Amino acid sequence: MSVTGSATDNQRLVESFFNVMWNTWDDATMRDILDPAIDFRGSIGLQVHGHDGFAGYMRTIRDAFPDFHNRIDEIVATDDRAVARLTYTGTHDGPLFDHAATGTRIEYAGVAMFTMAGGKITKVWVLGDRLALLQQIGALPTD
Repeated sequence: MSVTGSATDNQRLVESFFNVMWNTWDDATMRDILDPAIDFRGSIGLQVHGHDGFAGYMRTIRDAFPDFHNRIDEIVATDDRAVARLTYTGTHDGPLFDHAATGTRIEYAGVAMFTMAGGKITKVWVLGDRLALLQQIGALPTD
């Protein structure tokens, strides 16, 4: 197993991360895509470690937005890193932090930065437009 992959391999890993694992809620593929010691910081500000921590994060998002979807707008990849520009959509049908479900359809932008090694994702840092998200679910004023 190589320490780094090709830019193409890493782009495919990022595509699988979003399209296979997140967009279908297929956390069974996690072990194929994520390093066991994954370090993940999500767009809602929570940081988790390892497969169990990441699975818990996915449940938090799925509970709040059962139809959550990641649209990949662009990916730039190298032999050990990748960055994806994204648009997130979903319906706020469950609690998020202290905010009850509103039924509101949300859409906000984000960027995810990835580090890879050994054919797996080892670190992800997602920077989402949390202000836009909180405004859309009524947790913050829009003006």
